[in-house]
Amino acid sequence: MDSFKVPLVIRGELIEDYGPEFGGRKGGVSFVTPDINNYFDRLVSVSLASMRDYQGLSIDEVARFLDELGAMLRVDDNRYLHEAFQLSCHTSGISAPVLEALYRHAGSQFFGRDAVLHHAEATVGIKYLEGWVPNRMLDGSITETRAFGARSVHVIAGNSPAIAFMTVVRAAITRSDCIAKVPSNDPLTFGAILRTMIELDAAHPVTRHMASAYWKGGDEAFESRLYRPERVEKIIAWGGFDSIQHIVGYLRPGLDLITMDPKQSASIIGRQALADDETMRAVAQRAACDIGAFNQELCANARVLYVECDHDDPRELGKLNRFGAYVYEALQNLPQTLSTRSKYSDVALNDEIDGLFLMDDWYRVHRDDETSGGVIVSQTEEPVEFAAMLGCRTANIVPLKSMDDILRRINAATQTVGVYPLSTKKAIRDQLALRGAQIIVSLGYVARIQTAGPVDGMEPERRMCKWLVDQSRNETMPGPWVDVNHA
Repeated sequence: MDSFKVPLVIRGELIEDYGPEFGGRKGGVSFVTPDINNYFDRLVSVSLASMRDYQGLSIDEVARFLDELGAMLRVDDNRYLHEAFQLSCHTSGISAPVLEALYRHAGSQFFGRDAVLHHAEATVGIKYLEGWVPNRMLDGSITETRAFGARSVHVIAGNSPAIAFMTVVRAAITRSDCIAKVPSNDPLTFGAILRTMIELDAAHPVTRHMASAYWKGGDEAFESRLYRPERVEKIIAWGGFDSIQHIVGYLRPGLDLITMDPKQSASIIGRQALADDETMRAVAQRAACDIGAFNQELCANARVLYVECDHDDPRELGKLNRFGAYVYEALQNLPQTLSTRSKYSDVALNDEIDGLFLMDDWYRVHRDDETSGGVIVSQTEEPVEFAAMLGCRTANIVPLKSMDDILRRINAATQTVGVYPLSTKKAIRDQLALRGAQIIVSLGYVARIQTAGPVDGMEPERRMCKWLVDQSRNETMPGPWVDVNHA
């Protein structure tokens, strides 16, 4: 697959007027897509009447529509989704068996009626989405609050197809008008969902408020026209420092930026894990799962594992080295639908790892070849100097003498922390929060993180909404224009 087509989908209309060609980030592929500049007015045009009607749509109706949609998103017989899957096999860092499982189950996982209703209730609250919720204040006044959808652009990431499904759910339950800028390493998945929406019901309000488009990030001529508060109210952007910094340049009053920026994740393992051989093997399996899930392509994957262990004690350090061998062994035996050998080899990372084989006093390296992944066990309290480069199912185990020492390694750049044992997780979670960690899970369950809840230290669905308040006073009481001292 060297070249392919990425159509433009705008609120129920499929546009295949192909023009400019772009190169994908991986896989040696390129694609053609309609020139977005030719359809700019259509892309940004959404009437107040249409948005008003959309806000009147019940969440149950949204859930029923997505449920029907999910039933049509079967990768075996949905040609749009199958094409997206085939392309992702070339462009994604996630291997084909894992991708197939993601595409096969995403429709039912994200779009099932019960899942959508739960997502709406857990993240925003259905009563706030469907009407004005009253609250009596201390002075007797009544405030009524409601969450309204907004005109939004979603600059989505392509490291997992799940992001496209998640974006549809978030936009639909908030009844937001959604323009998705699709990524060059997964330009088809979001559009595949929208093309299936058109086949289901092209006139449905959800369909009529979704758009899928590609333009090259940093196209200032185009983006300076798009990112204006009269056209867009919210930008939800996944991306690194450079891409986010570029968007920041467009911000002004009335335009809100919600960032889902890349972060590093870690594991914290208490000394109980090294109690005996049986426990070490069991904990190693959990640790391997957090490292290798989805081929370590997600921010949530563990890359550095801090273990409570006295590296100055030869007996304890010996246990830690054995634990590292068990983690590597478990990494090779993860289910093929969860993790496989790496699809690619990172030359710079390989060079760094090769250099460690000559530093036996400082590191123990468990690795067979460039695609098998690897486990590096530090023999001191210092992680490898290239910790930020760790990938391709490669992790660094670092011994620290106390839990306090471990906690000092956590900061605001830390997204997910898998912790063992459960008692330790409960004991340190407040300290983790204060130090900047954003998601805390039991070791081994990174692949089961719930999407219906806070992420990156915020609640994205609530921020995607415009929160309106209507304040009413007791009209029998004197108004502020009355001087009660002289009445």
